[in-house]
Amino acid sequence: MKILFVILIVAASFLLLSCATGGSTSATAGKAYVVFAWNDLGMHCLNPTYDTAVLLPPYNTVWAQVIKRGNPPQVVTTGISVEYRIINNTASYTKTYGDSKFGQFWDNCLALFGVSLAHDKGLNLEDPLIHNGLSGAMVAKIDHFQVNGIPVTPVDDAGKWNPYQVAEITVKDGAGKTLEQTKAMVPTSDEINCFRCHGGANATETFTNILTSHDADLKTGPTTLETSTPVLCAECHGSPALGTSGPGTSKKYLSQAIHGFHAAKPGVTCYHCHPGPSTQCSRSLRHTAADGNCIACHGDMANVASSIDPPPTGTSRIPWVNEPKCVDCHSAAIPQVDTGITLYRNDQGHGNLYCAACHQSPHAMIPSRQDADNYQAVSYQGSPKSIGSCGACHPEGSKGSPNFGDFVEAHGGTGYEEANACHVCHTVIPTPVDTAKWPHQFQWKNR
Repeated sequence: MKILFVILIVAASFLLLSCATGGSTSATAGKAYVVFAWNDLGMHCLNPTYDTAVLLPPYNTVWAQVIKRGNPPQVVTTGISVEYRIINNTASYTKTYGDSKFGQFWDNCLALFGVSLAHDKGLNLEDPLIHNGLSGAMVAKIDHFQVNGIPVTPVDDAGKWNPYQVAEITVKDGAGKTLEQTKAMVPTSDEINCFRCHGGANATETFTNILTSHDADLKTGPTTLETSTPVLCAECHGSPALGTSGPGTSKKYLSQAIHGFHAAKPGVTCYHCHPGPSTQCSRSLRHTAADGNCIACHGDMANVASSIDPPPTGTSRIPWVNEPKCVDCHSAAIPQVDTGITLYRNDQGHGNLYCAACHQSPHAMIPSRQDADNYQAVSYQGSPKSIGSCGACHPEGSKGSPNFGDFVEAHGGTGYEEANACHVCHTVIPTPVDTAKWPHQFQWKNR
């Protein structure tokens, strides 16, 4: 009798914890598929104008992985299609906001990028013959779906400025029937605050002032940029973000030139350019601070610039290619935390899922202060925690040393008492004998 009473209390405690913390995973019950989608960088920037100096085009990229739930689950790319659309944002060419005139990108695209684009169609650095708009089909890759170069602007169809645009992602079968649908953040900001230091009555004047200063700087050699507009900065200062393979004719990468030049300027902070005090692009609650916490991972501006210098003064780091890694702060004793030479955004882990499928985009790892980043985790497991986290239901997480017997009784096998976060993808949880097959060796925390 006492044993039965203890079992009932344990079972009830699991149920109460789930209900009390909003961690029910019943949203996936009966689903045949789930889909995870994310932005590749966590924030994209674009110029406010394109008639003078140009840093970046309107360009956003979204990845998605479709999981067929089962025992075991499977990542699928065949027999289905994936579509996207930016919610309440159907045009970019006609969008303006304050000094920002985004249509100039299409007016000057041939001069800047050597490509003539139809209005509201974007560049594509990976598949140059595919020019995507604000809605359409994602391309099936080996293990995921992808759309490159969405030319989204931070202004919706109602004229409201919002750097945190949202896409609806729809999975369909071969007959066009909707199988699953979710939402993903598609962030983009024009809040590059050059006016603060370079002055000007509007964005065009501000960027003109930058070109004038460049022409007058004898250290950079004779240039005539002010009379050669529009000017793509990456023409001289190579930028891997735009597909260039080297530092360019200036022999300085764009990242090195900009960070190095501004490092000694008083009062300049990361958020003046990356991008702006309103956007505040770094939004992961576990990784950010009032100033974005950029320096904790990337170092200050002087460090960013000097690390790109060749030895002996630097390390010959290639910007956008060699960036901080999770293992720089998180324990290397937990498998898959060290991604080696592969960036977090390109690496895979449990079940061949990309890291971002469970943890979300760089600079936006969940929980995030933006609801759209948390949307998938909340809709699938009832909590804005990493997909599959014990913390979705248990505030204390697994504490790093779970009792497997209790786990199997409550959540494992075919007759589990309570669905948990593993059931987002799995329909049956096997006995966790080989923890190497579990995400991060089952060392889940409250995250």
